[in-house]
Amino acid sequence: MLRGAIICPDRELGDRLVGALLESHRIGIVRRLDAYPSAVDVARFLRAAAPEVIFLSIETRQQALETAKRIGESAPGLQVVAINRTCDPQILLETMRAGIREFLAPPFEPQPVLEALARIASLVSQTPALFETTDSVFAFLPAKAGSGASTIAVNTSLALSKMPDTHVLLCDLDLNSGMVGFMLVLGQSTYSIVDAAENALELDENLWPKIVSSKDALDVLPVGKMSPGFRIETAQIRHILNYARRHYSSIFVDLSGMMEKYSIEILQEAKLVYLVCTTELPSLHLCREKLAFLRSQDLGERVRILLNRSQKRGQISLEEMEKLFGMPVHMTFPNDYVGVHAALTAGKHVDLSSPLGSRYRELAQSMLGKKPPVTDRKRGFMDLLTGKKTQAEA
Repeated sequence: MLRGAIICPDRELGDRLVGALLESHRIGIVRRLDAYPSAVDVARFLRAAAPEVIFLSIETRQQALETAKRIGESAPGLQVVAINRTCDPQILLETMRAGIREFLAPPFEPQPVLEALARIASLVSQTPALFETTDSVFAFLPAKAGSGASTIAVNTSLALSKMPDTHVLLCDLDLNSGMVGFMLVLGQSTYSIVDAAENALELDENLWPKIVSSKDALDVLPVGKMSPGFRIETAQIRHILNYARRHYSSIFVDLSGMMEKYSIEILQEAKLVYLVCTTELPSLHLCREKLAFLRSQDLGERVRILLNRSQKRGQISLEEMEKLFGMPVHMTFPNDYVGVHAALTAGKHVDLSSPLGSRYRELAQSMLGKKPPVTDRKRGFMDLLTGKKTQAEA
């Protein structure tokens, strides 16, 4: 079914068109504007509604044709259908010169409407409209409960949101034990990810600001109150993610690690999957198991392993862990219980000047394409024998 929007100051004409379109059962009306939008409003309207076809009244031709031009500039390939009370040859000529190839006029007989929609559907399938979206979706997946994936997601998203030209969203999708709202001291937020899911098809520039909470420059979709019987469908997640892609430069998703269906959908859409583990044997074991699963889903190349609460003198060396995983550890994070506790108490990020805070900032920078510093490794016995240098010495 096509997603359609109507821009028509003539309310009676718009009502007649809505009736004809709904009767066709080929299109759903996602938005209806009763006035021609300004240049700024056109872009905002298109990002929010993401229609595949717009029915544009040309009763005020100059405004209508200017609107059509703005639509083409904001969303190349978006189909436009001109509507008018009369089918005047001069009007038809002007709309064709403006690049509008479809025209409908009352009484909106079923057959012409169906034929027009069929042609539009064919064009949409061949050349869908291009909306500006981001591919920077980052999923945080704990190898084991308590690995600290939420702490890393919260602090890294806060660090990224402070950088220039960024607009960051953090979604808590651990429906049973989500901690993002608690960690950021958001209190009992009126709305949550549950509300976003229940209204996934109606998300727009008016509803979205009411659903999200904010922490400094970071937008947050917390879990909210526990809803044991609630289940998020993959289609709902897809709608939320598509909306967010059009409005944010980066999207962080904190997952439960339970590998729910909606989690798999997020992982499939993610640019990178950060698999978080600690140095404890159960966490390392489950990290390897989840890594094997992700590889079975053709997601192996997107995975980056984050080693949390690392210690300089751990019982298992970093090299042994990497051998266990069959891939390098992307980044390590030192254990700083006092710093994390202080941040939780204050509801803010870990001090960015601390060793742990600087690692969060480095991870955020790497998401923007800046390479994190290479982890220094001590030379082992075989390195001394062969004369091999560490990466830091090279």
